[in-house]
Order: sequence, then C-alpha cells, then structure tokens
Amino acid sequence: MEYFGHILVILAVYVTLVVSIDLIAGHSGLISVAHAAFYGIGAYTSALFATVLGASFLVGVSAGMAVAFLFSFIISLPSLRVHDDYFVIATFGFQMILFSVFNNWTNMTRGPLGIPGIPQPVIFGWHVTTHLDFLILAALFAAFAFFVVNRISASPFGRVLHAIREDEVMAGSLAKNTLRYKVTAFAVSAALAAMAGSLYAHYITYIDPTSFTVNESILVLSMVIIGGAGSKWGPVIGAVVLVVLPEALRFVGFPSSVAANMRQIIYGALLVIMMMYRPRGLVGNYGFGR
Repeated sequence: MEYFGHILVILAVYVTLVVSIDLIAGHSGLISVAHAAFYGIGAYTSALFATVLGASFLVGVSAGMAVAFLFSFIISLPSLRVHDDYFVIATFGFQMILFSVFNNWTNMTRGPLGIPGIPQPVIFGWHVTTHLDFLILAALFAAFAFFVVNRISASPFGRVLHAIREDEVMAGSLAKNTLRYKVTAFAVSAALAAMAGSLYAHYITYIDPTSFTVNESILVLSMVIIGGAGSKWGPVIGAVVLVVLPEALRFVGFPSSVAANMRQIIYGALLVIMMMYRPRGLVGNYGFGR
C-alpha cells in the first residue's frame, strides 16, 4: 500500500506541474522547456528556507513561488518578444543556466551532493508524515492549481490568451498588450510550478540537480501533448498516462533492465503517435500541429 500511496503522491505533484504549464502551452500557445527550472527553484528555495533558516513549510512554499515569479520576468520579458522556435530556444537556454546553477553553486545548493534532511511539513499543527497525509496535501495543491488555471482560462484575461494563441497579430490589432498578457501568464505558471517543487522537496526530504533537468521539462510538456492542451481535463489525463502506465510495467514480469527500456519505448511511441495522428491529444482543444 505504501508503494501505491507513493505513486499517487507523485502523480498529484505532476498534475500540479502539468496544469501549470498548460496555462502557457495550451491556453497561450507558448512552448516552454524551462518548467523544470521553476520546479527546481521552488524546491531549492523551500529546502534552503527550511534547513538553513528554520522557516515553516508555508513560508518556504510562499518564498519559492515568489522567487520563481520574479525569475519568470527575467526570462519572459526579453524572450516573449520573439516567437515560436526562438522562444523555445530561449527557454531551453534558461533551463540549462538554472541547472548549471543548481549543479555548481556548491556554497548554496551543495551541487551534486544535494540538500538532505529537508523536514516534513507542519501546517497549523498538522504533522504531514504518512503517505495519506502527503496525498491529501498534494491533492489540495493540485486542486488549487487546477482552480487557478481554469478560473484564468474562463475569464476575459483567458479569452485574450486564447486570441493570442490563435492569432497574436489580430489580438494586438484589438488594442491588447499581448506582451503583458503573455508575461503575466508565464509568471503565474512559474509560481505554480515552484509550488509543486516545494511540495516535492519536503516529501522526498532530499533534492539534487538531477530532478530538474531539461528531460523533466520535456516529460511535463509531453503530458500536455498526450492528454490534450487547452482543455480542462487533458493535462490531468496526460499526467495519469505517463506516470501510471510506466509503473504498471513493473507488474508485467519483465526484468528490471527490460522494463526500463520498455518504458522509454512506450513513452516515445505515444509521442510519435499523438503528433502524427492526434496532435490535439486525447481530449485536447488545441493542436500543436497547426
């Protein structure tokens, strides 16, 4: 039961991440491969606040979201002036820079050694220690991200994002400051990703740079593509598919070395099939192949 509890907690963390990136990838049409960087900012900030300053969990989460929110402007203000592939390259560069910082700023992040001994959360006297406790907390975080993104997408602000996604020139011709809308959406997305990173750090109680690589960014983006971008439940379904399906192979009976390769093959095959035959994903409203 502990194994299944662990999988469900990790799934809830990924749901938070995927819902956050769908705000920019699905609703705004911006493909970013820097989401693991914001995920890592939240994790490292919260971990350092807890281990060095002795701050509470909620303070660490708030600090991580604030730092990610500020860092998002550093990348978005110059990068969002360019479009399409150029924006992807800019976010890729930011991802690589942040990974290098995590890996080499040993005085702060301990580099490859990582940060151990991150305390488990205590929230208003509630000691979050068991898998059930963490599952409840992770589900609350995922529900909060889901609520925020869906409220934004259904608002007049969200309708402008949809207009930018379909035709940015047209949106600009209607006197909409498209850069301001994109920067704001990017900042909210980054803050929600940092929230997931903070929870991950306090759940695992140890973090190192290998959890926040560009491969992690691509995995999260792939969940959006497979589930369906721009829809209410698409990102959630994508997270379930790419988290639960590989774990299910553990029970098929393959040796561990074969199962690991099979997970990569299935992961790659799903991406190819979706991009070729259903670019809108399983239940998506927006296709990346337009």
